[in-house]
Amino acid sequence: MPNLNMVLHPPARLQICAVLANVDEAEFARLKTIAGVTDSVLSKHLSALVEEDYVKLRKAALDGRQRTWVSLTRTGRAAFAGHLAALQHLAAGLG
Repeated sequence: MPNLNMVLHPPARLQICAVLANVDEAEFARLKTIAGVTDSVLSKHLSALVEEDYVKLRKAALDGRQRTWVSLTRTGRAAFAGHLAALQHLAAGLG
């Protein structure tokens, strides 16, 4: 049975990775809105994901303001796919 990835398992991190799996990158504010968390909570989740090399952050100016863009790394995509497989295995009653 595939193992659940406890780094990705918290709902906000799962939401972040689900969004990032479908785009090249997403802006911090958009992820904050989707996850329904504060700036500080999102920063903590992103820090945990960066520490595992699951996401990378890019800072760039947009409309005169500094913005943070987030993208999944190759490692992050593989970890997310493995976690989804483990969840599907569990949901199918095989776990």
